[in-house]
Amino acid sequence: MLVKNEKRIKYLGFNDFWFMIIGIIVLSFVTDYLFSKSFFRLPLVEALISWSVSLFFTICNWLIIRKVIILLRKKYTNFEDVGKRLVLLFLAIVGTVILVDFIGNKILTLIFKRNYNAQSFSKVLLPVIIISTMTMAIYEAIYYYVRFKKSIIEKEQAKQAMVQAELDTLRNQAQPHFLFNTLNTLRDIIDQNSKEDAKEFVDKIANVYRFILESGNANLTSLQEELKFAKSYIHIQSERFGENLKVNWNVPNTALKSMVVPMSLQLLLENAIKHNVISKARPLLISVSANNDHLVVSNKIQPKSTQLPSTKVGLKNIEKRYHLISGKSIEIKNDEGQFQISIPLLQIADQKKYNESTHN
Repeated sequence: MLVKNEKRIKYLGFNDFWFMIIGIIVLSFVTDYLFSKSFFRLPLVEALISWSVSLFFTICNWLIIRKVIILLRKKYTNFEDVGKRLVLLFLAIVGTVILVDFIGNKILTLIFKRNYNAQSFSKVLLPVIIISTMTMAIYEAIYYYVRFKKSIIEKEQAKQAMVQAELDTLRNQAQPHFLFNTLNTLRDIIDQNSKEDAKEFVDKIANVYRFILESGNANLTSLQEELKFAKSYIHIQSERFGENLKVNWNVPNTALKSMVVPMSLQLLLENAIKHNVISKARPLLISVSANNDHLVVSNKIQPKSTQLPSTKVGLKNIEKRYHLISGKSIEIKNDEGQFQISIPLLQIADQKKYNESTHN
């Protein structure tokens, strides 16, 4: 008999201690009532003795069949083996009931010096087999439910692990992309400005990367923190473009606690700077605003005569990360000479709800 709870749960799907105790007592009374009605026709002492016989048979049947269930589950562990296991279990129940009845009657004959002949199969053994089968079916139903639920959870955990791995890849992809473009800007400053300007620019880069490191590996960050990072990035770019690059920040305080994908705003600003002409004759004005649960970044389209080769990290990176985290999409509009991107403003609950719906 298994004693440790861990083993019970492993092979039976649940700790069956009280189920077994209560089940044996109930079934012993049921079988006594069906076949003897001892407590209705005999004095209490004789009724208890008669009931103890039913209890003896019930205990033997239950423990033996329970042991068979465990052995079969050890041998046939896969879902594909359920049919084979159930057939063998039913045969084991039939064999156990017949064997226990035969041996039990012999033992009782020796103990009580009375002739306990096995009764007819149809009157006693068949009902006992049916009752035992129904009882053991409860074990199987619980075990199957627990295994099925565990299988779903394991598959979902694997799926979530894959999603998290992809998010980590995308997040780690964005950081070198930012470094690549920042180093290009530093090269231009070194070529066009003094050594002191270059040193100051490197200090600002260090401050920005300190922010990136402090933000950790979170999938979401507050809009307030993202704005701080984006403004630091624009400050760095202003070293290169001066007054030719302007950003209008129109984000109300009520939106600052909303959540966004880290570095998403910075990537949108970078995208606008990379693909548009920025000069004294044609300054670039970028608008950043928040409305209707979205953060909107827009700018006038001023295409360069020679487009730089695109690494295709920016927009696709943001789009994938939003989809993986919340199931929501970004919106892109490109008409009437205006380019506009809207990214959802999220709450922590959005990530939780999406994970729960996926899990369900």
